[in-house]
Amino acid sequence: MGLRRYLASKTGWYLGALVVAVVLNFLLPRLIPGNPVDVIVSGLGQGGLSSEAQRQIYEQFMKEFGLDQPMWNQFVTYITSIFQGNLGKSFAFYPTPVTDLIAQSLPFTLVLQIPAILLGWIIGNVLGAVAAYKGGAWDKSVFTTSLVFNSMPYYCLSIILLYVLAVMLGWFPPGGAYSLGNSPEWSMAFFTDALQYWWLPFISLLLINIGGQAVGMRSMAIYELGSDYVNYSRSLGIGDAKMTTYIFRNAMLPQITGLALSIGTMVGGALITELVFSYPGMGTLLFNAIAANDYPVVQAVTLIITVAVLVANYMVEVLYGFIDPRIRASKSGEK
Repeated sequence: MGLRRYLASKTGWYLGALVVAVVLNFLLPRLIPGNPVDVIVSGLGQGGLSSEAQRQIYEQFMKEFGLDQPMWNQFVTYITSIFQGNLGKSFAFYPTPVTDLIAQSLPFTLVLQIPAILLGWIIGNVLGAVAAYKGGAWDKSVFTTSLVFNSMPYYCLSIILLYVLAVMLGWFPPGGAYSLGNSPEWSMAFFTDALQYWWLPFISLLLINIGGQAVGMRSMAIYELGSDYVNYSRSLGIGDAKMTTYIFRNAMLPQITGLALSIGTMVGGALITELVFSYPGMGTLLFNAIAANDYPVVQAVTLIITVAVLVANYMVEVLYGFIDPRIRASKSGEK
């Protein structure tokens, strides 16, 4: 259908998926039983506030948060605010803007997840490719070790590392992102302090990512090594160096998709790890917001996740249009 038609079709599908995701992003938090005003008012009631005062505060907060309006009106306000770059104010930390909470949490997630994902992708693919190419004892050892880490849940490895390296050996701090009394700032002193707390959650994420990428790359490389074009090329006398280039270039296509998905879903992958290590990233922010029925924060974080996943997958589709020979062949046949 040609490269241009291919890209136009993919763009249309992803725009449609974005529209559906935005609608669900608005509706799903509101399907949770109760609302954040109930949580706030019930907390005030435990402090001895009278019923009449609670009722007045309840009505005031319902009006302030816009929850007394019809659902369609709330949706229009939500869409308008998104286009204006306004993600609203947190219910649980009112009147703190949601953008301020995200600005505090997002850097911690980025500096933890992106190095772990990229290094895990590179190291895992190299190990998987070498294991498939060499075979024998090297393949068995790499595959077994990678399979163990790939099958292990995030929280299991995090708890094991936390107990062994932090509690028993005392090599790392047991939790948090920086020492008590410090506050995030752009200084070498804070960077040095935060680095001590960064290593342990980083190692736990890195090992899981290496295991998953190594297993995937090994499987794809073994499949390519046994394909017909490899046997035919070898019969023509094409050297191993040239064949290796073809084999691993084809095997890398699914791994590129895996990299995009890992980057797009980094918040979800960091959730358990951040909770285990008390790391103040986006995963912890989302967990606390769900517990408090904090609609604006839940909507903002899930919207970021949705957009990141869609953009990452769309970029992979565009990249495939240029590196996949089948799409280039369809382009050459376009009238």
